[in-house]
Amino acid sequence: MRRGLDSWLLLLCLSRTFMTLIFLTYAASLTVLRSAWGMSGTAAGSISTGFQFGFALSLLGCSWLADRVSARRVFLVSSGLAVVTALAFALFARSYVSGLVLFTLVAFSQGGTYTTAIMMVADRYEPERRGAALGWLIASSSLGSACSLLIAGLTLPRGGYPLTFLVTAAGPLLGLMLGWIALRSTPNVVHHRGGEMHFRAEVLRNPRAVRLIIGYIFHSWELLAMWAWTPAFLAASLAASGSGAGRAAAGGAFVASSFHIMGLFASFTMGRLSDRLGRRTVLLGLAAISTACAFAIGWLVATPAAIVVAVGAVFAFTALGDSPVLSTALTEAVRPAYLGAALAVRSFLGFGAGAIAPLVFGAVLDTTNPPGAAPATWGWAFGALGVGGLIATASAYSMRPVSGAPRSP
Repeated sequence: MRRGLDSWLLLLCLSRTFMTLIFLTYAASLTVLRSAWGMSGTAAGSISTGFQFGFALSLLGCSWLADRVSARRVFLVSSGLAVVTALAFALFARSYVSGLVLFTLVAFSQGGTYTTAIMMVADRYEPERRGAALGWLIASSSLGSACSLLIAGLTLPRGGYPLTFLVTAAGPLLGLMLGWIALRSTPNVVHHRGGEMHFRAEVLRNPRAVRLIIGYIFHSWELLAMWAWTPAFLAASLAASGSGAGRAAAGGAFVASSFHIMGLFASFTMGRLSDRLGRRTVLLGLAAISTACAFAIGWLVATPAAIVVAVGAVFAFTALGDSPVLSTALTEAVRPAYLGAALAVRSFLGFGAGAIAPLVFGAVLDTTNPPGAAPATWGWAFGALGVGGLIATASAYSMRPVSGAPRSP
C-alpha cells in the first residue's frame, strides 16, 4: 500500500491524461461540424451518444474481464487499440456517418483504460488515502479534456476540424508509452473468489452498492451531456454577445477548457475531502449544488459572459467533483474479487445513461427552437439534465453514513 502521489500514480495519471486527449475533440468542434456535416441537433447529439454507448459496452466487457485476467493486462491491450482507432478517426472522419462509426470505435477501444485504472489504484492504496488517490486519477482525465479543448481552440481557426482531430489523436500514443512505463513492473493481480461469494449477494443485494450505482447513473446523465454540449452552448452565448461564428466556436472551446480545469481541482480536492468528512456528506452537497446549476444555466445564455462563466464554473466543479467519491465509496462497499463486476454494471448503466442524455438534450433543443435556426433557448435542454441531478441527490441522501472499516476481501 502507498500513501502519496508516488511516481507510479503520477505516470498512470499522465497516461490517462493523454488517453483522454481525444475525448472532447468532437464536442469542441461541434459548432463547425454541424455546418460542415449538415447535422441537426439530434444528429449531432447522436455522435456523442454513439461514443458513450461504445464506451459503456467496452467498460462492461473490460471490467468483467479484468476480474479474470487482471486489470493490468486489460489496461495495456486497450491502450494499444486506442492508438489505432484514434488515428483512424483523425484521418477518415469526414461526414456524419463516418464520424459516428469511427468515434464510437474510439470509445470502444478506450473503456479498458478507465475502470482497470480504478482497480489498480484500489489495490495499491489503503482506504484512508484511496479517495485522494482516485481523485488524482479522475483529475487526470479532466486535464486531458481541458487540453483537448485548448488544442481545439488553437487549431480550429488555423486548420479546421481535420487538424484538431489529428493533433488530439497523438494523445493515445503518448498515453500507451507512459502506461507501459508505469506498469512494466506492476504484477498482474487476480483476486480469488471464495465459494461462499456470489455476484448477486455481493453487488445486486448490497444496498450501499446499489445506491452508489444509482447515483453514478444519474451523475453520468448530467455530466456527460453537459460536457458534450457545453462548448456549443458557450459558443451560442458568445455569439449572442456579438462574436462571429469562428471566434465564438474557438472561444467556446477555450472557456469550456477552463471548466475542465475546475473539474480537475474538484476531483482531487473532493476525493481528499471525502477521506475526512465521509463519502455521503460530500456526495450530497455536490449533487445538490450541481442540480441547481443545471436548472439555471441554460436560461442565462443571453446574459453577460461573466455570469455564464461563473455559473458554469460552479456547475463543472460540482458535477465532476463527486466522481472520485462515488468510485472510492464503491471500492469500499464491494469486496475486491467482485469490484470489476460491480464497476462493469455501474459503468454500463452509467455511460449508457450518459449516451442517451446528449441525444435527449439535442432533441429538446430541436423541439424548443425554430427549425433551421441557431438555438437561442437552452434552458429546457439543461433542465432535462437537472432531473437526473435530482435523482442523484436523493440517492446520496438515502445513504447511511459508514462507521468502521470497509468490507474486507
